[in-house]
Amino acid sequence: MTPVAEVDRHLTPTLRIRPTKGWAALNLRELWSYRDLLWILVERNIKVIYKQTALGMTWVALQPLIAAIILAVVFGRVAKLPSDGMPYLLFVFCGLTAWRYFSETAQRSNSSLVNNAQLVSKVYFPRMLIPLSHTFSALVDFAVMLVMLFIFMAVYRVPPTLRLAAIPGFLFLTAMAATGVALWFSALSVKYRDCNYALPFFLQIWMYASAVVYPTSMIVSPRWQTLFALNPVVGFVEGFRWSVLGRSALNPTIFWVTVAMSLFILVSGAFFFRRVERSFADII
Repeated sequence: MTPVAEVDRHLTPTLRIRPTKGWAALNLRELWSYRDLLWILVERNIKVIYKQTALGMTWVALQPLIAAIILAVVFGRVAKLPSDGMPYLLFVFCGLTAWRYFSETAQRSNSSLVNNAQLVSKVYFPRMLIPLSHTFSALVDFAVMLVMLFIFMAVYRVPPTLRLAAIPGFLFLTAMAATGVALWFSALSVKYRDCNYALPFFLQIWMYASAVVYPTSMIVSPRWQTLFALNPVVGFVEGFRWSVLGRSALNPTIFWVTVAMSLFILVSGAFFFRRVERSFADII
C-alpha cells in the first residue's frame, strides 16, 4: 500500500451503527425535533373524526350522556349500588369523564399504524408520533365532557372548590397510562391484527373492573383496596371524584400506587414500541 493510500484510509470517516441501550433507546430528543409533525397529525385526527358528520362535536356530548343515563338506571335504580352519598348520575358521569379519555385514546391508537401503512413504509419519522397524536386529539373529547360535568355540578348544586385545580394532575396521569396502553396495542396490532377485535372487548371488561359504576369504598379492607389500585384507572376515577365531588376513597397509598403503575405502563410501552419499531415497514 502506497503512503498516499495509507493516509487516505486513515482520513476516511468511519460510521459505526450500534443498538441503543437504556433511556437512549427512547430517543426523546428526536421526538421533540418532530413536534411540528405531531401537531399536524393531531389536527388531521380531529378533522378525520368530525369531518362530514351531521352532528359534529354533538356526538362527543351525546354518547357519554346516553351511556351515563343507562348506567344510572341499571346500576343506580335497579341494582341500587351506592354512590358515596352523591346523586348517582353525577357520580357515574364523573367516573366516565376519566374513563372515556383513557379508553378513547387506547382505541383510536390501536389500529393507527395499520391505517397509516403508506406513511409508515415510505417516509422516515419517529413512528411513536402516530399513536401519541391520539393522546392529544382525544383531549378535545375530554374538554367537552369536562364542560358537561360542570353543568351537572350546577344542576345538582355542587359548589366548586379548590380541589378542581387537581384535575390537570389526574389528567396527566391518565394520559401517561393511556399512552402506554396505546403504544403496546398499536405495536402489537401491526403483527397481530386480531388486536383490533380484542382491545374493545378488553376495555369493556376493564371499565367494570375500575370502579366507574360503583365506589371503591365498597371494598372495606385497606389491603384489598391497595391491590385494587394496581389497576391505575381506579386511581384516575377516584381522583376525579375527589376533585369534583369532594368525596372519594382516594388516599395516599392509592395515589402513589396509581402514579407508579401509570409510569410503569408508559415506560414499558415505550421501550416495547421502540424494540419492535424496526420491523413495522416490513410487516405492515
